[in-house]
Amino acid sequence: MSAITKDMTIAEILMTNPEVVPTLMSAGLHCLGCPASQGESLEEAAMVHGIDIDELMEYIDENMKDAQAQ
Repeated sequence: MSAITKDMTIAEILMTNPEVVPTLMSAGLHCLGCPASQGESLEEAAMVHGIDIDELMEYIDENMKDAQAQ
C-alpha cells in the first residue's frame, strides 16, 4: 500500500490503493467513479461532501492499519 495524502486525486488513490474503496465509501465518499474524481483531490472531495479532511485522514489511516494487520 502506498501512502495516501490529502492532495492526491481520487483517481490516483484508487489506482495505487484500491483496497481503500470500502473505507472511502463508508466515510461518505460515494462518488469514486464520477468524472470529477479524475481531477479532484481527496481534500476537495471531502470539502464538497462536508467531511473534515483531518478526521478523514485519521479514519483512512486507522482502517488501512487494521487491514494490514489481518
